[in-house]
Amino acid sequence: MEAAVSRYRVLANVVGVLLIVLIFIAVPVKYIGGEPIVSSIVSPVHGVLYMVYLVFAFDLYRRAGWPVSRMVSMVAAGLVPFLAFFVERRVVAEARAQQQAST
Repeated sequence: MEAAVSRYRVLANVVGVLLIVLIFIAVPVKYIGGEPIVSSIVSPVHGVLYMVYLVFAFDLYRRAGWPVSRMVSMVAAGLVPFLAFFVERRVVAEARAQQQAST
């Protein structure tokens, strides 16, 4: 399960950073500055990595046997700026505690 935690952790942070870049840099540059190039690069990259993040989140959710509400919070983490960092810390801590308790 540690590999699933590590994969989830990396993608949660990457998706969180890309979402912040998208919302606070790329979108304003597109609509205020009139330059869509940053948004046209960051948006698809975030979209693809978010889909990979969802696969990794589901894998960790399945391995840990958590309730659906935990999966919903993990899904929301990639959609709300800054939420990914808080959810990632909580999910990783709970997964590692569960893993230690089972050994």
